[in-house]
Amino acid sequence: MSSLTPISMYKQRRWLPLLSILFGLVMLLAACGGQATPTSGNSKQGGTLTIVPSPIGDFTQNFNPYAPNPSYGSLGLVYETLFFFNREDGSVHPWLASSYQFSSDGKTLTLHLRPNVTWSDGQAFTSDDVAFTLNMLHQYPATDANQLWSVISSVSNPDPTTVVVALKQTYSPLLWYLGGQTYMLPKHIWSSVGDPTKYADSNPVGTGPFTLKSFSPQLIDYYRNAHYWQPGKPSINEVRYPSFNSNTGAQLLLSQGGVDWTGLYTPDIQSTFVARDPAHNHYWFPPSSVQTLYLNTAKYPFNLLPVRQAISLAINRDALYKTGENGYEPPASPTGLVLPANKSYLTSDYSSTNFSLDDAQATSLITGAGFHKGSDGIYVDSKGNRLSFSLNVVTGWTDWVTDCQLIASDLKQVGIAVNVNALSFNAYYSAMQLGNFDMVMSWTNAGPTPFFLYNSMLNSTNTAPVGKAANSNWERWKDSNTDALLNQYANSVDPNTQQQAIAGLEKIMVEQLPTIPLVYNAQWYEYSTARFVGWPDQNHPYAVPSPYTFPDAEIVVLNLHAA
Repeated sequence: MSSLTPISMYKQRRWLPLLSILFGLVMLLAACGGQATPTSGNSKQGGTLTIVPSPIGDFTQNFNPYAPNPSYGSLGLVYETLFFFNREDGSVHPWLASSYQFSSDGKTLTLHLRPNVTWSDGQAFTSDDVAFTLNMLHQYPATDANQLWSVISSVSNPDPTTVVVALKQTYSPLLWYLGGQTYMLPKHIWSSVGDPTKYADSNPVGTGPFTLKSFSPQLIDYYRNAHYWQPGKPSINEVRYPSFNSNTGAQLLLSQGGVDWTGLYTPDIQSTFVARDPAHNHYWFPPSSVQTLYLNTAKYPFNLLPVRQAISLAINRDALYKTGENGYEPPASPTGLVLPANKSYLTSDYSSTNFSLDDAQATSLITGAGFHKGSDGIYVDSKGNRLSFSLNVVTGWTDWVTDCQLIASDLKQVGIAVNVNALSFNAYYSAMQLGNFDMVMSWTNAGPTPFFLYNSMLNSTNTAPVGKAANSNWERWKDSNTDALLNQYANSVDPNTQQQAIAGLEKIMVEQLPTIPLVYNAQWYEYSTARFVGWPDQNHPYAVPSPYTFPDAEIVVLNLHAA
């Protein structure tokens, strides 16, 4: 199964990201109710919550959860998933489904649905709706972004609260894609819409806590769903998404108290936001994924391990952290794990392992690989090929451009010439997909366990020859041992077997450097407690806190109540 990298989700570096848990043979899920974290029984009701996930300009009215860019609120507030995976603490919670069970051979997944759930129009939510949704993805493959049907063989629903999913092979990661990232649709409406990719769903009917009140290109307005299945929820009456064209306007309104929750990259946030109202203005930027330097291993000399090692040793990650990323994004783990979220997977071999900065060792590795310095101070091989490369980055991504300039300076110190090549996003992404690059700074696709990041980044099925589009393995890493470890994890439902596979993949990352982790990508999250309380924070990480992460945004809204 390929990793999810649709055009609508690829970095959203300043506003998105999207991606388990140790899958047991039988797992009764962590929460006994629907919530990820319970709010006080004395919660105040009412109020209007104003959210700015990102400055994307005017809105288009399309609430179809299977559209490339569905309107804000579609995912979670209106349409819901079967389970909620909290990627901050590794827990999984029942949502529209109350539990699941894998068969002993891992080839059958049985889902038990929560009873007494209704759609916002009052009709009952049943297994017919789940079976319809999954079979729709089969009938219209363009909607199956996570390629569920590359693993699923059939779906049946023997009674109103049971769904049985038969698999072609054991594939435990399916639970995340099917249970945590597939939004359920009402059969009584969607069965008559035809091709779902062409349906704008202007008046959505979901099981979620809110219904659409009004839409304009400048404002999306939701009101609480009177039929919502969680008693007393939501506490908030109304949720509003105003549109903005730039960070500047949204940041100004945030600092003035006109917005409750944003996901903005804000330089010097202490003085520009927190200091304006220290009692109420807060932020938390937990790591979400890894910012990585991809070297094109299909090209010489990046297929040489000593060259990859030398490049890594020469990079001053602390400067990237403090200068390029304004102190928000610390150096990543050499394992590529997102820490602390994935700390339970970190093997003792690497619990204290950090990247080193060692120019002397870097130059020793280069000379040991057969290179010697040219008259201009740049290393060349025996055929006169210089260690001179282009490093691609997106024009306007100012922190990343600064990072690349710092890396170029670092590598020059060890005899490697680097030209920072700033491109439009489309040109940058196309070159990365097609392998038409030397070096590129980019993102990784994380999920609820390290498997999802490793699978996206390292699985040979996710790459392609230079000149053909790769799905996500842009560095063109092909290694049979890596693939075997990924398959070991995916084809098992035994936690110990999966843990062993992750440990092997950590070893490959540390020792072979298929990519070069740099710093963590942050989840951007600013919030005010002036009107609402119950927000996630370092001590209460009950959901990924950024307003552009779904369905986590729904979990946050359900935990908020008037101050």
